Amino acid sequence: MMDYGKFKYEASVRAREARKKQTRTVIKEVQFRPKIGQSDFEVKRKRVVRFLGEGDKVKVTMRFRGREVTHPEIGRDILRRLTESVENLGVVETPPRLDGRQMTLVLAPLPRSERLKYEASQAAANAAADETVNEDEGAESPEADGAAEGPEIFDAVEAADAAEVIEAIEASEEFEELEAAEVVEVAEAVEATEAIETIEAGEQGQEPATE
Repeated sequence: MMDYGKFKYEASVRAREARKKQTRTVIKEVQFRPKIGQSDFEVKRKRVVRFLGEGDKVKVTMRFRGREVTHPEIGRDILRRLTESVENLGVVETPPRLDGRQMTLVLAPLPRSERLKYEASQAAANAAADETVNEDEGAESPEADGAAEGPEIFDAVEAADAAEVIEAIEASEEFEELEAAEVVEVAEAVEATEAIETIEAGEQGQEPATE
């Protein structure tokens, strides 16, 4: 006999696991205009790239106003530029289709492995470009030349300072030698004076001889 409670529990566990494995499809919408400028086009293109990178579908809507609808080829060219710029991240699931005053296009993301491969190649290319720019700036920058010449200038200044110090030491030694010579001369003069005074004192102290 089957345990109905156990059966219901196992069925709920299987349903919960199945829901975990399901991927919920999210469609993001980005709107364009036929007279869109280049800067606005880049902003919206980056938004499409972000949505596709996150694994979401993107519905691109081209809105026409007034007599713009009489020239649908302008909107179609803009959508073609968009699809070509994101071909490494998404594919066209629904081609451009005019419905009243709107032209819609649906982009689906590529598999995750291909998106990651493209993002890695883009990161490597950007890093290589940054290194090239830094090398060019370092080669052309006068600050780099000044930084290279800096150690040489510093060494020259140090050498000049060392020469001045050596000259000062030599001058000091010569001065000390002169001072020593003068001291010796003074000492000799003092000794000579003392000797003369001794001789004179001796002559004064002698008594005259008696006959």
